[in-house]
Amino acid sequence: MSLAEITLERDINPVDMIEQVATINHWEFERSTDDEINLTVTGVWTEYNVSISWMEDFEALHLACAFDLKVPQGRILETTKLLSLINEQLLIGHFDIWMQEGAVMFRQALMLNGGAEPTGEQLECLLASALDACERYYQAFQFVVWAGHDAEEALSGALFETQGTA
Repeated sequence: MSLAEITLERDINPVDMIEQVATINHWEFERSTDDEINLTVTGVWTEYNVSISWMEDFEALHLACAFDLKVPQGRILETTKLLSLINEQLLIGHFDIWMQEGAVMFRQALMLNGGAEPTGEQLECLLASALDACERYYQAFQFVVWAGHDAEEALSGALFETQGTA
C-alpha cells in the first residue's frame, strides 16, 4: 500500500469554514449541498457571485467567481484575447468564459491533499485574491464588451493608476 492509498478523515468540511467566513463578513450565502456554498459579495464595481465547492475526489476547494457581464457573440474573440493578456499577469487563478452562458468568471482552487485542514487565513486569502482580481480587471472587461475597445487598449485603460493628489 502506498501513502497515496491511505484515506484520511477530515475534522471539518472546508465549506463549513467558508460559511463561517461569510457570516463574519455579513455576506449573503446559500448552501445548496453540504459540499457547495454560493456567496453574494458587493464590490466597488458590481456584485460578485462566488460559488465554492469541495471536490472530495481531488481534495480541492474550487472557487468560481462570476459577475454580471454577458459577452455577446460578436465580442467573444476580443474578450478571449483580453483573458489571455490578463491571465499572463496572474500568479494564481485564472479568468475564463463559460461559453454556455457567455459569462466571464475567475477560477482557482485550494489543494488540501493528504487530509490537510484549511486555516481561516487560507480561506480568506482564497476569497480575497479572487475578489481582488475581479475588481482589478472588471473595467477592462467592460471596455471590451460594451465600449468595443480592443483587448490591449482595454487592459491599459483599466490598469491606469493615478499618482499624486488633486
